[in-house]
Amino acid sequence: MILDKVDDAPSILRLGTAYAAARILHSAVEIGLFEAVQDEPAGPAEICSALGLNPRLVRDFLDALVVFGLLDKDNGRYASSEVAKKFLVPGGSGYVGGRIRIGGELHYRTWLSLTDALRDGQPKADIEADAKAYERLYADPERTRVFLAHMEASNAIVAPQLDECLDWAKYESFVDVGGSRGQVAGILAQTHSHLHGAVFDFPLVRPYFDELMDRFGTTGRVTFHPGDFFTDPIPAADVYIIGHVLHDWPVPRRREIIKRVFEAARPGSLLVVYDQMLDEHDPDLQSLLGSLNVGLITPGGSEYTVPECRDWAESAGFRFREARRLPVGNDSVLIAEKTA
Repeated sequence: MILDKVDDAPSILRLGTAYAAARILHSAVEIGLFEAVQDEPAGPAEICSALGLNPRLVRDFLDALVVFGLLDKDNGRYASSEVAKKFLVPGGSGYVGGRIRIGGELHYRTWLSLTDALRDGQPKADIEADAKAYERLYADPERTRVFLAHMEASNAIVAPQLDECLDWAKYESFVDVGGSRGQVAGILAQTHSHLHGAVFDFPLVRPYFDELMDRFGTTGRVTFHPGDFFTDPIPAADVYIIGHVLHDWPVPRRREIIKRVFEAARPGSLLVVYDQMLDEHDPDLQSLLGSLNVGLITPGGSEYTVPECRDWAESAGFRFREARRLPVGNDSVLIAEKTA
């Protein structure tokens, strides 16, 4: 397991092999293990047959997942634990498997090039990183669904906690800028029946948005506005949400996004930004890992501090109201207001 402190040789060695634990989890998600044994326990031979595995390594692999608490074992038969059913089986109430899958298929390979990135400062992901990258991604339905599931694993943790940051009864409308297929918007609309929301994102996301709103029962109350937030008009609203977006871009582009939101906002509108913001004095390990991860993938990406985000918002014309660390997960939320 990842350690944030090492104080002896064994702990250093465990840190040096933390990749092994991560790969066990990645592989379990990639092969569909947890959904295969969610209903009925199965022995190693049955699991091998169902998933097309060679038996040589499987028993140790399964037992490691038992140690992690992700499988239950009884009389040599394995079943998904309650934790796995909730978080790692598609359709589970807190499903994060999409993020795990992207971690295994993209991020893990990218981290292999960390040493090179430290030397040359260049991103190492095998993807093009520019404003058109998302349009190319969304043109591939299979890649799109994997990517959306990855993003929603993080957003699902944040969305319910936004209730703690605002008194939504005071507002009637919101726009999630770069809101993908609308998971955060849909959760807010489900929770607050008076709210009307909008998602502003690339046109190719529309079918996935429609699908999710139908499943959430929020069709008509959350609408989709196609566009590029660098070039197209952003709809007017009482609250603007920018979540897990700014960290993908270099600072001048972050300023540009916030400035364009300010220009679209009317007096009294709020800006709500959430990301894994770094504590300027004592940043936590997970936020630092998140910052390095986005830096390895994008040419100008990184996490940032609350004072930095406050500066971008105030430079655009917003008045800073507050910032807080959310109690669950690694995100912080900054709130600012357009006063005139």
